[in-house]
Amino acid sequence: MSDDLITAVRNGHHRAVPPLVLKLDRAGRRAALAELKELRKEARGWDWQRQDKIRKALHVAGAGCHTGAAGCAGWIAGRDLRSWSRSPYPLILVALGDRDPAWLGDLAHRLAAKSLNSEAEYTFISELARMAACPIPTTDSVVEGWSERISTARWHGRSGRVELVEILRSDPHVAVLAPRLFEMRELPAQVGWYETPDTTDHWPAALRALAADGVLDRSQLVERCVTRLVRGGKTGDQRFFLTVLQQLSLTEDEERAHLRDWTGMAADAISVVASHAQDVLARLDTRGELSTRELAEVSGSVLFRREKKLVRGQLILLGKVLNRDGSTAGELLPVVAEAFGNEDVALQERALKLVARHLPAEDAALREELSFAAAQLGPIHREAVTALFGEVDEDGAVEGPYEELLPPVPELIRFDPAPGSVAELVEEVAAQLKSRSWQGSTPGALAAASGSSAFERTLDGLVRLARADRAGLTEALREALAGTWFMEHGIDQQPEPSYVTTSEALSLVVGSLLGRVSYQAVVEGKSRWTGAGTCAHAALNGVLLARAWEAAGDVATDRVPFLLATPTWHTGALDAAELVERLRTYQRLGIAPGPADFSQALLRVRRKEASVAAEAAAALGTAQGDRLAAWIRADEPVAPVLRHGLTSDRPSAGNWWQRSASGVRHVLLATRERPVIQQEFPRSFHWLGRPHVPDSRSCYHWGAEQCPHWLATLPEDGDTLAAWLMTDLLNTADEGPRGGAWFLPPLVETGGEAGVALHLALAYGLGARHPEDRISAVDALLVLAAQRRLDSALLGRELAVLVDHDLVKVNRLADAARTAAATGAYRTVLGVLAGALPTLLAYEKAPRGVGDLLAVAAECAERCGTEGIEPIAGLAATAGRKGASQTVRQAARLLKTFTE
Repeated sequence: MSDDLITAVRNGHHRAVPPLVLKLDRAGRRAALAELKELRKEARGWDWQRQDKIRKALHVAGAGCHTGAAGCAGWIAGRDLRSWSRSPYPLILVALGDRDPAWLGDLAHRLAAKSLNSEAEYTFISELARMAACPIPTTDSVVEGWSERISTARWHGRSGRVELVEILRSDPHVAVLAPRLFEMRELPAQVGWYETPDTTDHWPAALRALAADGVLDRSQLVERCVTRLVRGGKTGDQRFFLTVLQQLSLTEDEERAHLRDWTGMAADAISVVASHAQDVLARLDTRGELSTRELAEVSGSVLFRREKKLVRGQLILLGKVLNRDGSTAGELLPVVAEAFGNEDVALQERALKLVARHLPAEDAALREELSFAAAQLGPIHREAVTALFGEVDEDGAVEGPYEELLPPVPELIRFDPAPGSVAELVEEVAAQLKSRSWQGSTPGALAAASGSSAFERTLDGLVRLARADRAGLTEALREALAGTWFMEHGIDQQPEPSYVTTSEALSLVVGSLLGRVSYQAVVEGKSRWTGAGTCAHAALNGVLLARAWEAAGDVATDRVPFLLATPTWHTGALDAAELVERLRTYQRLGIAPGPADFSQALLRVRRKEASVAAEAAAALGTAQGDRLAAWIRADEPVAPVLRHGLTSDRPSAGNWWQRSASGVRHVLLATRERPVIQQEFPRSFHWLGRPHVPDSRSCYHWGAEQCPHWLATLPEDGDTLAAWLMTDLLNTADEGPRGGAWFLPPLVETGGEAGVALHLALAYGLGARHPEDRISAVDALLVLAAQRRLDSALLGRELAVLVDHDLVKVNRLADAARTAAATGAYRTVLGVLAGALPTLLAYEKAPRGVGDLLAVAAECAERCGTEGIEPIAGLAATAGRKGASQTVRQAARLLKTFTE
């Protein structure tokens, strides 16, 4: 009988499996299971079409033949047995139809403990629980699957879309599973989503309705919402719990009972939650349920926050209390003075006025304390502070000329040599290859964290030790990589040139050394044109792949003793004299350099102040020596960058700009042709030497994890790299994902000219959408200034161009400028803003955030003075406008620094 079952499985007849399983006794099922396990191992070596044919039948048969619940759960959860086709779970339920209820309940709980969170798996587990007559498990996986099933049911009703609350009311498990939503680490995505912001057909409203019906315990929902809001978490989850809390409409008693929770939220929660808590505290104060001490404690934390709305709201609340009861001044005014350290001048002024209005004349100790706090206020408040306290000693004031605070100039860190022993090299190889799945396209964490350095050292080490100790190296590698997919199956799919990673490149070299990549494949790979991509990312990846194929051939034949292109310094740069010595060794051994290896070495060699090395290279009397000497003497960028020429919203003739489908201009930079690249370098490098017109289209190459080798490919041509990678920054400033500006700090450490491309790249980064990307740009800006390579006027003009073309938002630039200034780089920031402000002040209607930008500029000018800064066009006209807007007031403040 078991033979019939195995035959049905091999033929992929999954519907015939359950009756055949049920006909087997316990011994027969065990015997069949042994054969099924062997078949499962065998199938792993088949092609995917053949595997897919039997997968569902094998899944059902194995589950039905297991006699233990633990083994059955493990088989059902096996990822290699799943397919994208319809779920086999209904057939598995049939195959398990003769099991004891207790056994089925045990299976349900074991499956629920695994990472099975789809709707089909939830339905399967809930059906097992029904058959077992036991409560449904309440693990996170079950709750996620349940929420997915609820979401699906909303759109598959017989009469179209069904109201969420009606589906939940009819669900038999809602009373058990809904409360679990408040205990999960992260909410299921379906729960937090709703169609429009003003819809009432969402989970919070449905939960409120269920609480009103008595299906859910309302008081329990309140407690769990408050607990989650105090705990914190993802912004989307916090918004969900806040919405549920607001839907429940807390009573005055409930608000009073959670007083300490509201103070914690106001101090530490995300802005929207803190704002709600602040509103509740205001109501508690109105009802006389918030003591002065409690108000003082929470205010000290809120006034320390950066959100202006929260600080302003807290000052308003403090003002109301002081107006109502003047006796609280001694306890509350020192708290109000916390706002003197706020970066916003308007909030400083509000706090100062509040102090002036309520400061008791007879309290000398309080006056002295507040006078000391007022010393941190800037020159704009000097007159008001003097009138209130008299002359105030400025805390920390230093006599003498202003001194700019900039970070130390990064020093070149010498590259660690390649691993010299087999044990050390094998450890490096295993770490890089085991940190990723060979079939995946994302490199391991190690490669992403250490950039290209680990890869370059390991690649050179493989070439060296393959020649010096091939037997020992291959034996150690086979042992270290045993059991990996790489060793079991070899490399059956060669890397795609446009998307190759350093891990995949290393796999090719190791595979060639161990015979897992055929020599014919290596020959074909070396002859393939890998640089056929249409974008810089694909071209740089193509260079990497060309080098990998060449190194794969080198380790297979022991042709070379080491690689020429291994960097000297952490940036990827190569010392010219060191390269000359490597070429001299090749000459002595009678070895011709690999074309890809030598070409990469040329791209990495430091050309600056290398005339002596050029002479030594020419003296070698070899073709490679002559090429190296000519390359150093030319001292030209790989691809010269063309300026865009944009100065206003009307581009001049010949400018490089593009208009997207929405009509937004994309300020990008073109690069000029470099004929020598196409004439003397291998074909895979030719893209680098062609002229390129910028293209704003996305190209599906992402982030630091995928491309740690890009900067190390051209470490002496930062401006060229900036031009080619500009599209990444354009997307980062618009709607791109976080981390798009990852390469800016290392980019400013590259050699070559810091030209228009590098400055435009900084401009995009300073206006990036996400704060962490703006911080990356600020770091790069400060390092460039420390290197004395920053052209402040040029960067200011580029910022103005991007604002003028609606590519960055002024309020984001203001945030970046404020961050940079807070490090002590006041003159640097002022120089940049002085270049950008004339364009922004010329608008008939000032863009949002100009007032903040002027405030940062005024703060910088007050700190460092305006010596050497040209008067800012339009500043006087803006300061002279009617009204008391932030823009007008800050313009007047900045103008005053130029006239004093």
